[in-house]
Amino acid sequence: MTTGTGTPTSGAKGSALGRSSALAFSVAAYAFFLATFCYLIGWVGDFLVPKTIDSGVAGATGTAIAVDVGFLALFGIQHTVMGRLAFKRWWTRQIPEAIERSVFVLFSSLILAAMAWQWRPLPDVVWSVEGPLAALLLALSFVGWGIVLFSTFLIDHFHLFGLRQTWCYFSRRPLPEPPFKEVALYRVCRHPLMLGFVIAFWFTPTMTVGHLLFAAVSTAYILVGIRIEERTLAAMHGEEYLAYKRRVRMLLPIPR
Repeated sequence: MTTGTGTPTSGAKGSALGRSSALAFSVAAYAFFLATFCYLIGWVGDFLVPKTIDSGVAGATGTAIAVDVGFLALFGIQHTVMGRLAFKRWWTRQIPEAIERSVFVLFSSLILAAMAWQWRPLPDVVWSVEGPLAALLLALSFVGWGIVLFSTFLIDHFHLFGLRQTWCYFSRRPLPEPPFKEVALYRVCRHPLMLGFVIAFWFTPTMTVGHLLFAAVSTAYILVGIRIEERTLAAMHGEEYLAYKRRVRMLLPIPR
């Protein structure tokens, strides 16, 4: 199922920000998101990048949990509030409508970048495996990240991250809303993008307490966020989405 992101449609009228500036801002926000996303793959997997989920000096457990959960909560609040239609209607009276999605993407990326920088490790090991099983778990984690990326293109990658909005604004074209349709992974799972995150977070050769905290809190937010998002989708698409919801499972790609 692909659908709109709830972003108000940008018209062809001008803005004080200027069309070129809006497009440049959108491209910069997308580039920062892409860099953050790539860094997080190494950060979660504990490889390649200089600061990972398990690196650094372990401090007081209570302080580490408070800081780490605080960053995850901040991301969840920002994502939930800025993603709602009522907020978007108010927000687009404060900023140019064409860059609303790009501002959302920038704020999300800034929080994730700050979290990766300031995350406090909890290095006690919950499980650790080696050999073929470790390679399998690492491969499954990469499969999860691949599902995430692939799912964004099924939704409309460039609309999701704000580039299509500013390009239409720059080129004076009306912004088309992505149609509601079932395609590829969305035929067997209503939220394959979120399923990809769950797979990427949980399949790891070495699970530390800090990684477990991250995976558990993120999964809890995903489950709550899906419920909230589906209210918006039902309001936008009515019975068509409700029928889809009855027919296709939320996360598990198992036929009803």
